[in-house]
Amino acid sequence: MGNPLRGEVFRLYKNLLYLGREYPKGSVYFRERLKTAFMKNKDETDPEKIKKLVARGDFVIKELEALYFLRKYRTLKKRYYEPEQ
Repeated sequence: MGNPLRGEVFRLYKNLLYLGREYPKGSVYFRERLKTAFMKNKDETDPEKIKKLVARGDFVIKELEALYFLRKYRTLKKRYYEPEQ
């Protein structure tokens, strides 16, 4: 029987992979780092530890979303407002 948290980990990986497409250093860089991070913890079996790792992954998702929002905001601000001197 499989681990009940497997689906949650798979969902987290897919979400991070999707968000990594717009990463400033490039999607290839992000994908390699993501794969390394998941492979480092692939043998983890303790459900509490897995839940903590998933919570950390959810935090990373929120940080990436904030990064992208800020980047888009700065782009719009540069485009539509006069530069301050």
